[in-house]
Amino acid sequence: MPAGSNEEDSVLSYQRPDEEAVVDQGGTSTILNIHYEKEELEGHRTLYVGVRMPLGRQSHRHHRTHGQKHRRRGRGKGASQGEEGPEALAHDTPSQRVQFILGTEEDEEHVPHELFTELDEICMKEGEDAEWKETARWLKFEEDVEDGGERWSKPYVATLSLHSLFELRSCLINGTVLLDMRANSIEEISDLVLDQQELFSDLNDSMRVKVREALLKKHHHQNEKKRNNLIPIVRSFAEVGKKQSDPHSMDKNGQTVSPQSVPTTNLEVKNGVNCEHSPVDLSKVDLHFMKKIPTGAEASNVLVGEVDTLDRPIVAFVRLSPAVLLSGLTEVPIPTRFLFILLGPVGKGQQYHEIGRSMATIMTDEIFHDVAYKAKERDDLLAGIDEFLDQVTVLPPGEWDPSIRIEPPKNVPSQEKRKMPGVPNGNVCHIEPEPHGGHSGPELQRTGRLFGGLVLDIKRKAPWYWSDYRDALSLQCLASFLFLYCACMSPVITFGGLLGEATEGRISAIESLFGASMTGIAYSLFAGQALTILGSTGPVLVFEKILFKFCKDYALSYLSLRACIGLWTAFLCIVLVATDASSLVCYITRFTEEAFASLICIIFIYEAIEKLIHLAETYPIHMHSQLDHLSLYYCRCTLPENPNNHTLQYWKDHNIVTTEVHWANLTVTECQMMHGEFTGSACGHHGPYTPDVLFWSCILFFTTFILSSTLKTFKTSRYFPTRVRSMVSDFAVFLTIFTMVIIDFLIGVPSPKLQVPSVFKVNRAQGT
Repeated sequence: MPAGSNEEDSVLSYQRPDEEAVVDQGGTSTILNIHYEKEELEGHRTLYVGVRMPLGRQSHRHHRTHGQKHRRRGRGKGASQGEEGPEALAHDTPSQRVQFILGTEEDEEHVPHELFTELDEICMKEGEDAEWKETARWLKFEEDVEDGGERWSKPYVATLSLHSLFELRSCLINGTVLLDMRANSIEEISDLVLDQQELFSDLNDSMRVKVREALLKKHHHQNEKKRNNLIPIVRSFAEVGKKQSDPHSMDKNGQTVSPQSVPTTNLEVKNGVNCEHSPVDLSKVDLHFMKKIPTGAEASNVLVGEVDTLDRPIVAFVRLSPAVLLSGLTEVPIPTRFLFILLGPVGKGQQYHEIGRSMATIMTDEIFHDVAYKAKERDDLLAGIDEFLDQVTVLPPGEWDPSIRIEPPKNVPSQEKRKMPGVPNGNVCHIEPEPHGGHSGPELQRTGRLFGGLVLDIKRKAPWYWSDYRDALSLQCLASFLFLYCACMSPVITFGGLLGEATEGRISAIESLFGASMTGIAYSLFAGQALTILGSTGPVLVFEKILFKFCKDYALSYLSLRACIGLWTAFLCIVLVATDASSLVCYITRFTEEAFASLICIIFIYEAIEKLIHLAETYPIHMHSQLDHLSLYYCRCTLPENPNNHTLQYWKDHNIVTTEVHWANLTVTECQMMHGEFTGSACGHHGPYTPDVLFWSCILFFTTFILSSTLKTFKTSRYFPTRVRSMVSDFAVFLTIFTMVIIDFLIGVPSPKLQVPSVFKVNRAQGT
């Protein structure tokens, strides 16, 4: 938007009547040159504006580049405008100017720090008591106060309207820019800003009083509401100060302590922070969020709002030097470096909000962040915004919904290419590709020595070995323990039962559980990968089935052959470790990993459904029942008509005389033990008909899946505080299994259970 636009409906359309762009006479010595600068102003590529500094301070002089000196020398020799104009445009792009600014020498007062940005809004109307309310904050990504003001949203990538960015640019053109202001309180800052407004605009006394009153209103932060009913947290300032580069000594009531009590804390020397007028009440500080603030971070406060007595906006961008801890202004007690103030007439609150979001978001940009610290005049800030606009991607309004929040990327793209000199705007320089150093880190590099990789792994692990155990002594690790327990036990027992069926009991649940326990303990103690889940998988089950069938067909001892295969596998693993063959892992693609993971999932799902289908055969549905004949249904134990050899041998070994046994009086367990037969219309395939088992198993099956999925996604719901939701989500699987087991026990339906012996012994005595 041009600086002289006359649009009445834009918050930034005003132009101060007594202010014109100050033109550097040294660079525009002729009438023709002055005319060219006005054309450039209307094109709004480069706008030279004198920087208005606080009274009594000298502004910094901006050094000219070598190209600028050469052009001025050319003018002295009579060079014409037509010859110099295109050269100036070709070599003075926003990107090049930003690169020049970032290349200037740093002094102690302009060293960039990490920024925490906070957006506060106010609406002052006659007769109403107003206060500043925190609506959003930026650490790296944007977080908004959700509707109702009860909690913060998840961090997300801020999406801005292009119009608000242009309005922000116009704000910096038309507003007050005060760089390196020295002030110790918000009162001093307000007075200096309003002094500048009076110098260059018709700000009357009554309006000044109203604006100053608005700027000095109390700031209400979102975390204060939820802490009103809590016991104030007493914590020494030394503990809080561990996260900050400039700790302020505090007593337990949050008041400042004399410097003599803490001689090592010198705020003026370390960061120039003056806390003389800035006591901090630690009971109002969100200590959990404070831990996320980087060490040495500073604050950037964006204040936007509506004041009913204003007829035009008041805009100011302030950079404090040194940074000052302003009590009650920021959510966390860190020194404030930047302030952006935008107060305007009532009715355009949403417009002001979007401009404030644009200012806060652009302050989180890595390049503009450094420019803001090193800027020496208004044009430097404008160049930073222009360079930011050059990198902006615009989405068509009909193809994207701005209300959709974009999740933060796992890896933030590097911005180093924006800092490289000699790159034309909009183009990316061609960089020679670096030599490829391998597919992965040093742990997968071949050493060329016998057991070289193992030795290096031990050296890397040894310094952190004991600390890993100390780190595990945390409540947060309890969820991981329980999850790993369920994650390890479930497949081991499940596949143990499947192996028992496939191998006729030669390798069953107890053997699988014992083997998984021993290998898991050994692997966790010596491999340093405690979170790796070891156990039987789908391919192992397929292999065991094939091997058992092979042994059965050729009359081989299955367990003996299985032991030989295990020893041979161990020998091959030792050879692979000795020759650093593990480096070949880096050639396993993501496709291969996903293929095996998918195979395991498919086998799990298939086996679960197959088990459910088999239940229908074991516990069939008694369909078409004749209710009038229920009294005639029976299932009794009888003597087998054609006993097999195994049954006859059992009777002989136990001296059982079948004619003396009262078969009809035997219980189900006794009948099965005596190898009797069940006869009658109420008998199933394996004994008396048991009702409800199939349907109850289906209920358990689907309820467990649905409940586990629901609890896992409970973390993103709107119920309960964040900590409770996170805990429920972390313990989702354990809570589901525990709940369903208790329900199954209370209902009492004889659903099938996995039989695990209470003592460790070989299931088949013959061991074949």
